[in-house]
Amino acid sequence: MNGLLILVPIALLLGLAGLAAFFWALRSGQFDDPAGAASRILIDEDDDDGDGS
Repeated sequence: MNGLLILVPIALLLGLAGLAAFFWALRSGQFDDPAGAASRILIDEDDDDGDGS
């Protein structure tokens, strides 16, 4: 029982630190992909060539 008094607050702090790191990365633009949308239009994904395979 004494172990839970130590481990639960540590787990909560680590969870909050991970959440804070995620929001920091989201706010600083780490998940933006400006080049991806521009190059995605150049990829030819037309696999329907009419032969049925």
